[in-house]
Amino acid sequence: MSSANAETRTALVRRARKINRELAVTYPDAHCELDFSTPFELLIATVLSAQTTDVRVNSVTPALFAAYPDAPALAVADPSQVEALIQPTGFFRAKTKSVIGLSQALTDRFGGDVPGTLADLVTLPGVGRKTANVVLGNAFDVPGITVDTHFNRLVRRWNWTENTDPDRIEADVAALFPKRDWTMLSHRVIWHGRRRCHARRPACGACPLARLCPSYGEGPTDPAEAAKLVRDGPRR
Repeated sequence: MSSANAETRTALVRRARKINRELAVTYPDAHCELDFSTPFELLIATVLSAQTTDVRVNSVTPALFAAYPDAPALAVADPSQVEALIQPTGFFRAKTKSVIGLSQALTDRFGGDVPGTLADLVTLPGVGRKTANVVLGNAFDVPGITVDTHFNRLVRRWNWTENTDPDRIEADVAALFPKRDWTMLSHRVIWHGRRRCHARRPACGACPLARLCPSYGEGPTDPAEAAKLVRDGPRR
């Protein structure tokens, strides 16, 4: 860090890991909030989750996967029928093109199966490191860090990184934790971002990380006022 009060590397690592431990206590049930039963379902749901909520995605995927249960089925789908099913998620024409193209690539290059490596996943159309890490961590139990908008916001507030590029943020945060912690860390940070550490008015006065957070005070510090900002779950 460049400020006069910059932490040593050792102090930063210790504080980051204390934050993770506190998040583990606060959100013992943290998990991926996209509903899925197969790696294919999670991959498609993650693509659909762009610019919308997990709640909205979960409302459309049961019908989508009932009609197209695997990559070969979705690869030959009528785009207009897919558009009708996923319209509530927004940007449905572009997303339809993405999920059909993705399914065609899976069918042509991987026999319809979702590959279990980062190197293979990021070769698929529309799949970047964020989506790949969601799938790896939650469908294959391969540790990965998911840098979504919540994760990006919080780790910068905590001074874990000064970078804005998602790939560099991922690398900076990965260096602070053992690899085995990466997937659950991602869930906890995202849960905290959805429930307390909001973009506009973080619930600072109701935050268990107050003593560890260099950005404490960006939101209301009065406990009663802050408590009104705490959400039970993802925004609907």
